[in-house]
Amino acid sequence: MDYSDIMIFMMEMIGTIAFASSGAMLAIQKEMDLFGVCVLGVTTSVGGGLIRDLILGRTPPGMFRKPVYTLVALGVSVLLFFLLYVNHNFLKGKVAVAYDRIMMIFDAVGLGIFTCVGINTGWESGYQQKFLLVFLGVVTGVGGGLLRDIMAQVKPYILTKHVYACASIAGALVCVLSGEWLGRLGAMVSGAAAVMLIRFLAAYYRWNLPRIRR
Repeated sequence: MDYSDIMIFMMEMIGTIAFASSGAMLAIQKEMDLFGVCVLGVTTSVGGGLIRDLILGRTPPGMFRKPVYTLVALGVSVLLFFLLYVNHNFLKGKVAVAYDRIMMIFDAVGLGIFTCVGINTGWESGYQQKFLLVFLGVVTGVGGGLLRDIMAQVKPYILTKHVYACASIAGALVCVLSGEWLGRLGAMVSGAAAVMLIRFLAAYYRWNLPRIRR
């Protein structure tokens, strides 16, 4: 591995841990058992990549060819379960507010990183069409969270909360358009930072797209 490959691998690991934590925490909040926590943690972290690889015709998908990401997500889910298992009061009272903020941070970090990881996978596969690359980035970023919410029987986060998918689209555009002069790694860092910045600002200022209320 050269320097850029190492940095990209580290970004993937951070994103995997962040999304696995997000999925596991939602499962714990929904009072699922250990198996359910593991399933939701793994699904959130590798689900988007699974959809991306199926679109690209990469079989078997990366989660099976490089199981390190799946194993890390599984380990994070188990660790979180047992940390909270011994502290039943963690999700009660004032700590619930901190929980919501931690979840938002995990989700923003995972979304930013995996959006750009999806684009990088498209580059590695030899694709240069900007629309396709942006689509791959967004699917990788939001796919796992969408599967997580469906499995947890909650309204999908990407359809309701703080310009979630729009942040992924904006970051994907930054990554794709800056790739020619910043290089692959620089574009990925810039795109991920753009996604996280938009998510944090949207959460702080409660930005939302227009909607029709009853």
